[in-house]
Amino acid sequence: MPNALSRPGPQLVFAVAGALVFVGSLFFFVARYAWGMDGVPTGPAVPAVLFNVVLFTVFALHHSIFARSGIKDVLKRTWPPALERSLYVWIASLLFIVVCGLWQPVPGLWWDVQGSGRTVMQLGQVAAAIFVVLSARRLDVLDLSGVLQVLDLGGPAPTPKLYVRGAYSLVRHPIYLGWTLFVWLAPTMNGTRFTFALVSCLYLIVAVPFEERDLHRLFGRDYGAYSKRVRWKMVPFVY
Repeated sequence: MPNALSRPGPQLVFAVAGALVFVGSLFFFVARYAWGMDGVPTGPAVPAVLFNVVLFTVFALHHSIFARSGIKDVLKRTWPPALERSLYVWIASLLFIVVCGLWQPVPGLWWDVQGSGRTVMQLGQVAAAIFVVLSARRLDVLDLSGVLQVLDLGGPAPTPKLYVRGAYSLVRHPIYLGWTLFVWLAPTMNGTRFTFALVSCLYLIVAVPFEERDLHRLFGRDYGAYSKRVRWKMVPFVY
C-alpha cells in the first residue's frame, strides 16, 4: 500500500482528480461522438470493426469484472479501502477515453437526416443527456465517483438506498435508457457511429443481469418487489 495514499489529504486529491477525469471522459465522448466520428474510412470494414470490438471489450471487461463484489474484496486487501471506488473510476475513465480516441472509422451510411428532422434528433440527444444526468443524481454522485468514501474516511459506511421514483419507476436502469437514446438519435448514423452504438448497447444488455444480481444481493426482497413492479430493465416494452 503506497504511503502517499495512506493519509486523508492525498487520498482526497486522488479521488477528486479521478472524479474530474471521469467528467472529462464523458465530455470527450460527447464531442467525439457528435463531431469526431465523421472521418472517411481508409480501409475495409471488417478489420476496423474487429479492432473496435476488441477495444470496447477491454473496457467492458474491466467495467464488469472490476465492479463485481469478489474483485472488490480482493482490492480492499491490497489497496486503501477508501480509494477502491476511486481506483475503479480512474481506470474506467482512462479506458473510456482510449476507446473513444482510438475508435476506427467504419464504411457505410445508415441514415443522414437533414432539415427539421435533424434538429428534432439533436434535441432528443440533448434531452437524453439531461435524462442521464437527472437519473444519476438520484444515485449518490459523490459515492459513484469515489469521493464520498474519502470524505467519510474513518466514519461509518453510508447505508445504500433503493430509489424507485421518477425515471426509476419507468425502467430499472434509466441511465442505460438515456445512453441508448443518445447514441441511436445521432442524425448522421454512419458506419463508425453505428458500430459504436451497437457494440455499447449490446454490452449494456449483457451487463444488466450481472448488475441486477448484485442489486438483489444488496437490497434483498426490496429489489425483488421493485423488479416485479417495474417490469422493464432498460428500454420500455423492449427489454
